[in-house]
Amino acid sequence: MAAYSSSLSLTLFSAASTPALSPSITSKLPLSRSLFHRKHLNCTSPILSVLGKKSSNYTISLSKPDSSASTLTFSKLFDSFFLVCTSVALSFSLFLADADSAAAFVVTTPRKLQTDELATVRLFQENTPSVVYITNLAARQDAFTLDVLEVPQGSGSGFVWDKKGHVVTNYHVIRGASDLRVTFSDQSTYDAKVVGFDQDKDVAVLRIDAPKEKLRPIPIGMSADLLVGQKVYAIGNPFGLDHTLTTGVISGLRREISSAATGRPIQDVIQTDAAINPGNSGGPLLDSAGSLIGINTAIYSPSGASSGVGFSIPVDTVGGIVDQLVQFGKVTRPILGIKFAPDQSVEQLGVSGVLVLDAPASGPAGKAGLRPTKRDAYGRLVLGDIITSVNGKKVNNGSDLYRILDQCKVGEKVNVEVLRGDHLEKILVTLEPKADES
Repeated sequence: MAAYSSSLSLTLFSAASTPALSPSITSKLPLSRSLFHRKHLNCTSPILSVLGKKSSNYTISLSKPDSSASTLTFSKLFDSFFLVCTSVALSFSLFLADADSAAAFVVTTPRKLQTDELATVRLFQENTPSVVYITNLAARQDAFTLDVLEVPQGSGSGFVWDKKGHVVTNYHVIRGASDLRVTFSDQSTYDAKVVGFDQDKDVAVLRIDAPKEKLRPIPIGMSADLLVGQKVYAIGNPFGLDHTLTTGVISGLRREISSAATGRPIQDVIQTDAAINPGNSGGPLLDSAGSLIGINTAIYSPSGASSGVGFSIPVDTVGGIVDQLVQFGKVTRPILGIKFAPDQSVEQLGVSGVLVLDAPASGPAGKAGLRPTKRDAYGRLVLGDIITSVNGKKVNNGSDLYRILDQCKVGEKVNVEVLRGDHLEKILVTLEPKADES
């Protein structure tokens, strides 16, 4: 602890000289915790022993040459003596006080952050309560005891959609789960039920029974007006490390990826260099205002870890899917009712389009008269119809076909142009929903 000291000017007289006639001397007395000791006081006369002065002692003169001088001298002496006592008392109190009390005299300056840092901190603090950690539990039977146990088989992220307890995440996060658990930032955990899912777009909606004060819906933004280069923020649970924030920019727009469950293409995907790792799936991608612009769903990486290329499903696509899942528990998406060959097989034939491998008679294409690929009586392969366009829009591969159908509705009639043999034909097909969604 730093030594606390003070100084005071006192009028002192030499003890060896005559008190009334001795010249006065002025001395600066350093006041520290070793300055004043009672053993140096002489009770018969007011004597102060000054430490460090071995050659002489000094006495305080109380003589009165005349009444006015005596009054003035006594007043100054009393004031000086009072200051000495006060300083000594303060020195002793500081010496005896502990370090914590002394630390109270130290003023620490608050940490200074830049404006952009403060905005990032505020964004994370405001949106973290809306982001959840999802645990995928699978039932496993013990080989020896035959007991059924719940074993975690995966985890991911999600976020609160509304005050009714709906939580949005990726379908591949919950796929194959027997039970699901949702954990908030305060470590409170709730069992979740599946409301519905869309395998083609990799979106799922869960529901939890949590108190209203726990449910803080994330602000919903727009993805139609995004620009390459603008800042984005990803909140999730990579590798099980709950509620982690990573930052980056939008590095590309209108990308296309395939659904991990069905292979169906997902269009207009957002590409970002914000670190997205296993466990980030299903978490929100936010803009600088803290609004949702996408769901983190996939990465491009040979190693499985973040390589600076991540993909998010745009919120404009997610919004319509979630509304249907919440209202109906399913997504009604139109289909032609066919199975088609891989694009590489069609390219080997030297044509462009979608080769029909199967068209069940009970499906829309079968009812309209599309022909599947089959073998004749001699075992020779007879190619089926090759779809070249739908409603006048050219079809070069399966992705083109899916993209066109995503813009159609169930019950809509479409003109399908097919290459049959060596000539083109147009067939009117009425679109129907998938069989398991009826």
